[in-house]
Amino acid sequence: MSADSTPSKETANPAVDGSELIRFDHVTKRFGTNTVLDSLDFTVSSGKHVTLIGPSGSGKTTILRLLMTLLKPDEGTIKVGGQYLTHEEKGGKLVPAGEKHTREVRKNIGMVFQQFNLFPNMKVLRNITEAPVHVLGLSKDEAEERARGLLDLVGLTEHIDKYPTQLSGGQQQRVAIARALAMRPQVLLLDEVTSALDPELVAGVLDVLRDIAHTTDITMLCVTHEMNFARDISDDVLMFDAGRVIESGSPEKIFTEPEHERTREFLSAVL
Repeated sequence: MSADSTPSKETANPAVDGSELIRFDHVTKRFGTNTVLDSLDFTVSSGKHVTLIGPSGSGKTTILRLLMTLLKPDEGTIKVGGQYLTHEEKGGKLVPAGEKHTREVRKNIGMVFQQFNLFPNMKVLRNITEAPVHVLGLSKDEAEERARGLLDLVGLTEHIDKYPTQLSGGQQQRVAIARALAMRPQVLLLDEVTSALDPELVAGVLDVLRDIAHTTDITMLCVTHEMNFARDISDDVLMFDAGRVIESGSPEKIFTEPEHERTREFLSAVL
């Protein structure tokens, strides 16, 4: 797909109004004695593309895993679309959420992982239609129409009847992107999506994500060490260190005139 292409009505996301979509309030996450997130506060507005940068172990991926409810916070609360994610209000009190509540809120979130996590026994088309049919209740025809539009978006229409093992790593990751978008999430989480790819395959995947960022209204929360990509697609960049945001701002500010010494040290090592 070329950079000036526009996705069809079937692949585009609903319009957004710039309201707050994600809120972390005093979120702490520990693994044993190691505090990975330390009373973290931050928000993401709908339609924005936010990139999290920082050294390994600074808590970036933990944020994405909390949003996918693969982990639960030890302290604090998370809201998505104005609803608590891992808590719910009962009798005027905030209590741990039941699975039904969490599953309903989580439907608004899609994630593309470092590893592709495709179903090896399913062809490309069914990898994309499986969740919309069984989770969203779409008919097979509706799900397939949506999947075909998304495969066009990621440039894989001719591979619709192949199994994942018949695809390159870059092609598998593009299928994973299409699968995440098939659920029409409000927010797309990207966790180092090129880290498992051979270097020559990275550019193709990043080009697809640039197209999605520039031609849809979907909110994106991205963890990456691809700094040029972060500069291209981000509205805001957050620098993490030791479980806290130590600096945030536009890509121009962070990459050109960072204020924090730790940010300057990190960028000098990765740029």
